Amino acid sequence: MEVRFQNSPKEVSTMTTKQLRENFLVDGILAGDTLKLVYSHYDRVIIGGAKPVTQKLQLPNEPELRANFFLERREIGIINVGGKGKVEADGVQYELEKLDALYLGKGTKEVFFTSADAATPADFFLLSTPAHHTYPNSKSTKEQAAPVALGDISTSNKRTIYKYIHNDGIQSCQLVMGLTVLDPGSVWNSVPPHTHTRRMEVYFYFDVAETQRVFHMMGEPQETRHLIMANHEAVIAAPWSVHFGSGTANYGFIWAMAGENKEFTDMDPAPIASLK
Repeated sequence: MEVRFQNSPKEVSTMTTKQLRENFLVDGILAGDTLKLVYSHYDRVIIGGAKPVTQKLQLPNEPELRANFFLERREIGIINVGGKGKVEADGVQYELEKLDALYLGKGTKEVFFTSADAATPADFFLLSTPAHHTYPNSKSTKEQAAPVALGDISTSNKRTIYKYIHNDGIQSCQLVMGLTVLDPGSVWNSVPPHTHTRRMEVYFYFDVAETQRVFHMMGEPQETRHLIMANHEAVIAAPWSVHFGSGTANYGFIWAMAGENKEFTDMDPAPIASLK
């Protein structure tokens, strides 16, 4: 498991493209028959991906956790963005179609990932946070996530938001998780731009065509930087950083937050005209 430490706004303002990517971009997250994990000291989240093709993958107990098992003091959210797959948690099996989500609470001891068909393997994105209380394991389909349509084609941000783990959905200690799918012809995400200093956030981009890219904006609102991102790449957003972007075609992205509260609407706006 790779471990990454925090960076200050002043430090980030002087980083080269290479340094920005080394600190905030998480790539290679869905390699075949591999489970990859990155521990970030922003709210101590663990970002991960599991792509079982011909093998059954197990959520490992990494030595850095100093725990008896991975979820001894943690919770985890899982969203499938690939073919049909299965997550087994302490002997209970959960089948996940594309865009289905699963929450596993503190105390779940054994977690395994498999795909229904090696020709169209599942792609599981994972985000884990520290937990102080045990909430029940729970699955949600995209239809159960009460999809909400937002934006407009005239501003290129017509999109549908699916909320899975949040105050009015699946309960958790501090994890908030869902996804957004942009309509054809729309490319802008997370408009209006904002920060939320009470929570960090991770974006994971999916359904980005091989020849297309997403220009992800980050940094302080008046000191912005950008990362050019490909399909199945994640980016870490510090609590003080904006996190929005535009693609060269429409796409989807998972958003996952952790921190002091779980209020989805708790944002500090950064009006477009104020950005620099």
